[in-house]
Amino acid sequence: MAARPDITAWCPPVEGIEEVFHAHFTDHAYPMHTHDTWTLLLVDEGMVRYDLDHHEHGVLTHTVTLLPPHVPHNGEAAGAEGFRKRVLYLNVGQVDEELVGMAVDRPVVHDPALRGRIDRLHRTLAGPGDELEAASRLALVSERLEQHLRNRAEPARYVHDRRVAHRLRDLLDERFVEGITLQEAAARLHAHHAHLVRAFSREFGMAPHQYLTGRRIDLARRLLLGGMPPSAVAASAGFYDQSHLTRHFKRIVGTGPAHYARTR
Repeated sequence: MAARPDITAWCPPVEGIEEVFHAHFTDHAYPMHTHDTWTLLLVDEGMVRYDLDHHEHGVLTHTVTLLPPHVPHNGEAAGAEGFRKRVLYLNVGQVDEELVGMAVDRPVVHDPALRGRIDRLHRTLAGPGDELEAASRLALVSERLEQHLRNRAEPARYVHDRRVAHRLRDLLDERFVEGITLQEAAARLHAHHAHLVRAFSREFGMAPHQYLTGRRIDLARRLLLGGMPPSAVAASAGFYDQSHLTRHFKRIVGTGPAHYARTR
């Protein structure tokens, strides 16, 4: 009897990501199929072999694989132990469609730093409430993927943009409770997503999502010391729920919100 696969799949509320798919397969073999998205694949255990455009490829645990939209491919474990993988299905706007041919020719990327970024993106997507962080990480991942496909050994030289960094900080200050998506901020400031993240991080020494979370934690502290219960503080300070508040509060303050409130 075939082993039942261990699968988790969801659609995160992050523009640009159509689906997150985590799976452990021991005996499943994908037939030839296509996707209307870019398929960004990490293999965490085992090895996967697949055919793409009549050429055989292999996926190892230290590499990144990017399969282009609308190009048929299959896939199966290269060994009896099966494989464990994590996949992001990215909409076509995340990577220039003109680069499909380059992805067909070179779907495997050897870049440990990029793999680490994708791993952190998956971890950010694991729970709700950190969509700005996920979008910021995605912007840098997409930028790096395009650099690889364009065969650039080094990224394009970054130009420091203090003006847009301060404008983004002003926007975050205005909207730190209700939040703002990276796409909306980019549209309002007439800047590319990745440029916003890089400009802000260089100017202020932290990413936009870190600044936003810090503002929310400061508000949460004031509300807690004012006597508001933690369950109400979470919503009032812009957190998804109480567990979301608790996770960030402990990380920044060093203790949970309930204990912090009792110290007043």
